Amino acid sequence: MKEQHLHNEKDTFLAQWLAGDLSDDELKALVSESDFKAYLKIRKGIDAHEVLDTPTAASFKKIKAHISQKESKVKPLHAKTWLIGIAASVVLFFGLFTILGDDIITIETSFGEQRTIALLDGSEVILNSKSTLTYDEDNWASERTINLIGEAYFKVKKGSTFTVTTENGNVSVLGTQFNVNTVNELFEVVCFEGKVSVNSKGEDHILLPSKSFRRINGHTAELWEVVENKPTWIDGESSFKSVPLHYVISALEAQYNVTVNSDTIDQHIIFTGSFTHKDLDTALKTVFKPLQIRYIVKENRNIYLSSK
Repeated sequence: MKEQHLHNEKDTFLAQWLAGDLSDDELKALVSESDFKAYLKIRKGIDAHEVLDTPTAASFKKIKAHISQKESKVKPLHAKTWLIGIAASVVLFFGLFTILGDDIITIETSFGEQRTIALLDGSEVILNSKSTLTYDEDNWASERTINLIGEAYFKVKKGSTFTVTTENGNVSVLGTQFNVNTVNELFEVVCFEGKVSVNSKGEDHILLPSKSFRRINGHTAELWEVVENKPTWIDGESSFKSVPLHYVISALEAQYNVTVNSDTIDQHIIFTGSFTHKDLDTALKTVFKPLQIRYIVKENRNIYLSSK
């Protein structure tokens, strides 16, 4: 009975809070910290209801029907009781939604797009085109971990360890600025400020400012110095140093939303250079003319390559 009484009391507090009769601070003083965090998630879920996808639609309809039944059975003077019913239904629904992982934040970029993301601790990420990062918002305070596919430039606020995980290796820092590029079997990390720890294929490397690490196709790690103070792609130019041509082609496709047909050429030719993000024809000339590779741009943004 006592447990049931506490449950009903919590429902009442939640109903009052959702109705605006209790402030955040007032609710926080009445419930436990874990309950308060759970209620914040409920409100967040309500405010962001448009993100609910098709698999949850049937459940949401059932809850709406359940709420409607309660509404028809109450009198206007008992609006709080009706609201408690809504709160209980919302708790059930968003509780299930939380189990499915609503705290996992996913951010993606499209062709030729860059996005700047402000993280919860004040750190900043600039995400390059056709890239994806994910992180657990709920655990961010205790574990600053981001999963990256593609390329991103990080400006990390000092604090607990900040880790970038990729399929090709992990990067850990406390507070610094660095770039990570992980595409297929390419894994490249450049430190611009502070100190970066890189773990790849069971090997650990420490990078200081202007130092770079790279591993291609699982081969021996390469270390060298860079002269730039930030990634060139942020200012609209992709740069490469001694990389197989197929990585350059992938970068062109990501920036310009084109399809490059390269079956008739040697895609493992080593390329050093750069291309602009502002003009496709200029970019194609810059990459393929020095390699004596012909290119033809056809309809539907298809580009065909052939050797001269």
